[in-house]
Amino acid sequence: MDKLTKEQRHRCMSAIKGKNTKPEMMVRKFLFSRGFRYRLNHPRLPGHPDLVLRKYRTAIFVNGCFWHGHENCKYFRLPKTNTDFWSNKIERNKDRDKKEQCQLAAMGWHCITVWECQLKPKVREQTLESLAYTLNHIFLQDRKIRTYEMVEADDSLSVAEEPEDYSIE
Repeated sequence: MDKLTKEQRHRCMSAIKGKNTKPEMMVRKFLFSRGFRYRLNHPRLPGHPDLVLRKYRTAIFVNGCFWHGHENCKYFRLPKTNTDFWSNKIERNKDRDKKEQCQLAAMGWHCITVWECQLKPKVREQTLESLAYTLNHIFLQDRKIRTYEMVEADDSLSVAEEPEDYSIE
C-alpha cells in the first residue's frame, strides 16, 4: 500500500523533470570537457534527443531506468499500486523510443542510449570513456576514404559514341 495519498503522489510524480536531469548533466559536462560540441533537445529530429552532435551525426538519449523500462536493471521495478497504469505507460515509452530511433537511423543518424544506472559512481568513468571512444570511432568510420574499383569497359560499349548511321547534310 502507498504511504502517500493520491494527491500527494500525483504532486510528487508531476514534479519530476524531463530535461536537465542529473544523469544528463553528467554526460553533458563530460562531453564538453572532452571537446565535443552538441545541441540540446533538437526540435527538428524525431524524439527531440537529449544531445545532438551534428558533426558526428549522432543523437544521444540519456534515459532513466524507471521511466524507460530498463530490462534486467535493479533500478527498474514496477510500483505495487496502479500496476496496470504503470506497465502500460512504460511499454508506451519503450515503443516510442524504438520508433524514434528507427526514424533517426533511417535518416542516417547514429543513436546512442546512456542509461541512468550506467552513470552510477562505480561504472561512470568507464561508461563515459566508452561514449567518447564510440563517438570518435563513428567520426572516423564516417570519414574513412573509400576506394572504388573501375570496371573494365567493354569495347562494344562506348560511353560517348555517335551512332554509325548519323550523317550530316
